Amino acid sequence: MQTSQNGINLIQQFEGLRLAAYQDVVGVWTIGYGHTGADVHAGLTIDRQQADQLLRDDLARFEQGVSGLVAVAVNQNQFDALVSFSYNLGLGNLRNSTLLRLLNAGDYRGAAGQFPLWDKAGGQALPGLLKRRQAEQALFLAPAPAIA
Repeated sequence: MQTSQNGINLIQQFEGLRLAAYQDVVGVWTIGYGHTGADVHAGLTIDRQQADQLLRDDLARFEQGVSGLVAVAVNQNQFDALVSFSYNLGLGNLRNSTLLRLLNAGDYRGAAGQFPLWDKAGGQALPGLLKRRQAEQALFLAPAPAIA
């Protein structure tokens, strides 16, 4: 599966676009739409086209990771919510989460209930993270889009 435009919009909305590298709330160097990695450092600047490419590259990695971790059928909205969650928190956090354990056991409602619990960064509850988790939860619970 690939992230739909709806999922991409959610990620872009919450990540925001920053064309100059900055340190996030826990000190990780970040640029573009929340891109992190060894290639991001103080003083780095990019343009919108580079930010869009970084997002596409990052999404491919997270889509593959989510697809490899989820052992049950998910609809497009559920997949998008899981990719957004992982994009923000990392695949390791999804891999080790109760959210994934419940989902893979077929407890979709229980899995959805786990999203708001992931609202902390650096041990601090952050209103922006709670808002993102609530948006991911709502997307996860939304009916699958109709096939055109």
